Order: sequence, then structure tokens, then C-alpha cells
Amino acid sequence: MPGTLLTDSTLPTIDFANFGDGTSEEALEIGQKFFAACRDVGFAYLINTGIPQEKVDEMFTWSSRFFKLPLEVKMKAPHPPEGWKHRGYSGIGVEQVSQMVFDPTELAAIRTKSPDFKESFDIGTSSPSPSPSSSGTIPENIWIPDSDLPGFKAYCTEFYNDWVWKKIFFTEYHSKGENQLRLLHYPEAEAEVFESGKKGRIGAHTDFSTGTLLFQDDCGGLVVESPHQPGVFIPAPPVHGAIVFNIGDFLMRWSNDTLKSTLYRVRAPPRKDGDSGMTRERFSIPYFISANKEMIIDCLPGCFGPDRPKKYEPIGAG
Repeated sequence: MPGTLLTDSTLPTIDFANFGDGTSEEALEIGQKFFAACRDVGFAYLINTGIPQEKVDEMFTWSSRFFKLPLEVKMKAPHPPEGWKHRGYSGIGVEQVSQMVFDPTELAAIRTKSPDFKESFDIGTSSPSPSPSSSGTIPENIWIPDSDLPGFKAYCTEFYNDWVWKKIFFTEYHSKGENQLRLLHYPEAEAEVFESGKKGRIGAHTDFSTGTLLFQDDCGGLVVESPHQPGVFIPAPPVHGAIVFNIGDFLMRWSNDTLKSTLYRVRAPPRKDGDSGMTRERFSIPYFISANKEMIIDCLPGCFGPDRPKKYEPIGAG
């Protein structure tokens, strides 16, 4: 789904500076603006969320240090073969994001054609617990030895546990913090390989979760499908100090499509006059917010009725 790219961004910005504990009149107005952004676009920039920029910058520094390690060191924390175990390191070209494709043969063909030109490292809750999901249990984190990168595990864990999302979502459904922090690195490459389609960064997809908080470096490349023009993508360029938020499929199901889980993808930034013909490397850090595994994702009261039937069957969050 290559789509058409617009040259400017129209994503809304939500300022949480005066949100406080969420009970004031001003907090209500902020919540209403945030709801409108989720309903109309599915994406928004969040500013003044309470996460210090220096904390984010330090996480990017640790991410860069990790991905600069030799491959044999990174492979000391290999991602398990089971796709649902979002833990550990995945190498360049191992993954290929697909949207609503479940047939094994078709998936294999997609992944062979143009694997995502990226590498990643995933962590989750540090307190695995039994889960009634089909996956059985919440997987344990997988780390390289601390001696290979002293301080990496400690800082990732601290960053993971800084749950700014508790301001945003009904915490009774997310009380266990069964979320996923992903460090992403898109290596530099000749611009021609992206322009010809030989390599891709991430294809168009939505996130199968409650929502995502995305921290970007200054490279750019994130594009979001226009809510008014299907197939047309709007750039979501980096904004210093802002987090990009997007709705996940869970919230779309909970709200009976009132809130929009919007397609997005990552493309290589276009060439600029005088550049070397190489596409810059890119780092990003998505934080996927997930409901407690035992929760049932079913349409919430007030989102359905006689004239508005439920669009989705209930499913378990696990």
C-alpha cells in the first residue's frame, strides 16, 4: 500500500500541562480535545506529559549504544521464535509487518519479498505472572549480560516503569502494566534501495493494542493515513519534546469504531539537494499500552444500541 504522500502534517497537538489529577474543568477540556483527536484522526502529538526530555534523550543514547554492539553480543538476547513473545533482540530483515494476513503461506511470501530493514529490542513487565491467554504466561525479559553494556538493563527497566500512560487511560483495565517497550533502529542505506522497493522500513499497519506512545529522533519518516483520503499519507515529523500517540485496535473495538485505529507506516525520508545518496539511520522508541491479559475486549456501554449494533465479537486481551 504505497499511497500518496502529503508534504505537511495536520495532526492535532494535545497539551497536558494543566491536566493535574484529571478532575479540574481544564483537565476535562483537555480530555475532550484528546478524545476528538482520537475520534477524528487516531493520532496526536502529546506535549507536557510529565516525562522529562532529558530522560527520553538518555533512552535514545542507550538504544544507540546497544545497536552499535557486535551482532554476536546482541544475539546473546535472541527474540524467541514464538511471535507473541515480544522480548529480546531481532536482527535486520528478520521481521516483516503485515496487516490482517493470517495464512502461513501468504505470510511467508510477504516476508520473503521485502523484509523490514530494521532491528529491534523488546522488553515488558519485569514480573511475569500466569495468564489465561492462549500464550499461557507473560514471557520473561531477555537481556544481554550486564557486563556487555553496564547500565543498559537498569535504564531500560526504569524507562519502562515510568508510566505516563496512567494519566490517559482507564487504569482498571491496565492495572498490571503488561505493556511493551521496543527500541528500534533503521540502519542507513543507499536511497536507491528504498526508492526501488528493494528494502522497506515498516509497511502500512495498525497497532493491535490499546494505544501507542512513540518517541522519535530527528530523522523523520513516520507517515499516517489521512482520515479524509484513504490511501493518502500525512507526514508526522519529529517535534522536539512531543510524543506521538496513536489509537490501537483494542480502543477501536471498545468504542465500536468511534475511535479510529489509523494505518501508518515508516518510509525512508526523501533525498535532499547535496546529500550523499545515503538515507540516514533512524531510531524510534514505541511504548505499546496493553490491557491486562485476562480482560475481555467488548464494546463499552454507551457505544452500542438498537440503532447501532456491535461491530465486533468479544475477544480476550491475551
